[in-house]
Amino acid sequence: MKKLYYIDFPQEHLENQMHSYRCAYCKVETTTINGKLEGHLPTCEYRLKLENAGYDGTSNDSSKTLSLLDADDFD
Repeated sequence: MKKLYYIDFPQEHLENQMHSYRCAYCKVETTTINGKLEGHLPTCEYRLKLENAGYDGTSNDSSKTLSLLDADDFD
């Protein structure tokens, strides 16, 4: 299974920062995670729980493929 974004993890506020949050389990900032399961550390409890439940953490979206193509390929 694959979700579009993985944003349902528990978050905690970073001290002395207005709008900065991080994963409560692996302590990685949400801007680094960027909605991706692989943005969490490999040992993160949230990531392990979802991977064991059958969720796919690898991103197979076509945007990576399109970024490798040259603009001249679409004439």
